[in-house]
Amino acid sequence: MNLASFSAALAALTCGSMTSSSTHAFVAPTRSYQQTTKSQQLQQKQVLFGIMDEVNSDAFDLTSLLQNDDDDPSNTEMEQAYEMFLGQLVFSTNDPRIDIMENYDLCADPKWISWLENKIGSTRDVEEKMALKDLSDMIIDVKKRVELSQAKEEREAQEAEEAEKNRIAAAEGEMETGRAMSGTDVLRKAAAVDNAGVDNMVKEQEGEQKKKTFYETDLTPEIRASYEDMCSKVLPPYRPGDSAESVVFNSYDQFDAQFIKVLNERAENGDTGSQEVLAALAMEQQKRVNAATEALKEVLSKGEPMRMEGAIVKLAKEGRIDEPFLLLLEANADQAMAAGATGPAELMKKLRKRAMAEKDKQSATKEIKLLRQLLREDDSNTREQLLTDAFTPKEALIVPGTAANAERAIEGDAPEEEKPMPEVPPPDFINCCKAVLLNFGNLNIDDEQGDLSVKIKQIASEAEVVATRIYGKGMSTREQQDRAWKEQTTSIFDLETLEIEAERRGETAPWANPDAGDELFPGFGPDGKMSIGGS
Repeated sequence: MNLASFSAALAALTCGSMTSSSTHAFVAPTRSYQQTTKSQQLQQKQVLFGIMDEVNSDAFDLTSLLQNDDDDPSNTEMEQAYEMFLGQLVFSTNDPRIDIMENYDLCADPKWISWLENKIGSTRDVEEKMALKDLSDMIIDVKKRVELSQAKEEREAQEAEEAEKNRIAAAEGEMETGRAMSGTDVLRKAAAVDNAGVDNMVKEQEGEQKKKTFYETDLTPEIRASYEDMCSKVLPPYRPGDSAESVVFNSYDQFDAQFIKVLNERAENGDTGSQEVLAALAMEQQKRVNAATEALKEVLSKGEPMRMEGAIVKLAKEGRIDEPFLLLLEANADQAMAAGATGPAELMKKLRKRAMAEKDKQSATKEIKLLRQLLREDDSNTREQLLTDAFTPKEALIVPGTAANAERAIEGDAPEEEKPMPEVPPPDFINCCKAVLLNFGNLNIDDEQGDLSVKIKQIASEAEVVATRIYGKGMSTREQQDRAWKEQTTSIFDLETLEIEAERRGETAPWANPDAGDELFPGFGPDGKMSIGGS
């Protein structure tokens, strides 16, 4: 048998095996069709001319048998991983946006977002659907903010690169001009260089005096893009029953200065919807200013400063202290100070300070209250004192009236006292600063201080210094692992603390359970001795 005939026989055998294996998936209708297909395959295989051609073909490709099922996670494993990650986001004590930023790569994964949308669509619980929808909106919002921030950085880098190219081109042009200059021109140029320093200083001073205010700065493409969702929310077309006035009333707190600039730009370009919204916003502002004026008259009618502060407390409980009321107090204080009336000016400042303090009491958390107080303080020493008072652990003056303490009192024992805790734990305050940065970090305080993020970062750094002075330097995860590895022991006092914590939760520590038997250490009897041999 020559090489060509052997190759043809090998091709025929291979073709026959492939045909016989394919009968498991499909059933051929007639025998003649099978024979025709087999003959066509045999003719196609006869094109090969040697053993190496046959080996290099796909007939002996066994890579599919070597594939590992663990290379790609199954749908069940991904489902479990997504459920666990969703539980971490939902049941976390932090602000959801902080957890989203810390796990941004996972949250921005298109597969995860698609899975979350499918879960929202498939769930039947109304509350769960609303909660998941809010989480999805937060993820999309954070993702958009990150993309806009990246686009801003790319645009600024491109502008800096173009400015550098223009500078180099201008320098090269001056060099070419210098080569063609005469001696007299060179002397004139040298004299101009001598005066350049003074001229630059004058220009810098003029530039500082003519510095653009917030309202004079131009809108960037990223700012316009960041308010697209808000524009679609407040601009027409509206749902049946809604109008520009009702939308402005319901979304009044979301109309910041930057958004008003966006609406003004749209209105100047002929957008009638923006013009209607701005007109409705002006009417709503006038209504709130009138209400604040009536509230201020009510406060001042009390006559005595103590009664005025009592009236402010009453207004705070009724929810009538808002931004127009605080601005009205500030405006009256400034007018009185400008007129030389020091007494009324000090009274207005005192009333405004009390009003802000009462408004802070309406805050949802103590962290927000502390941050508001720190943002209003310009003195660093005062801020340090506020942080120290908030971070220092304090013992509770009143013992909680829990059921366990009641039983202790009946038995004649002293009630269990809680561990001294600070009014605001430092980690909670840092998380609060992160949340405010994510939500409002781009807002301007004023033209001198710039963005709110600058002030919050300064406060966060001061808080870190105060917390380190009170609690000492914190350990990283690696340092904690190294310490546990080196010590390899547990103090009996630590075990006692864990046992007490378990009793507070209504549980029993494993080593304190008399009925545990040998569940804790398999192979040991109730007496603690190892069991050897059979029963």
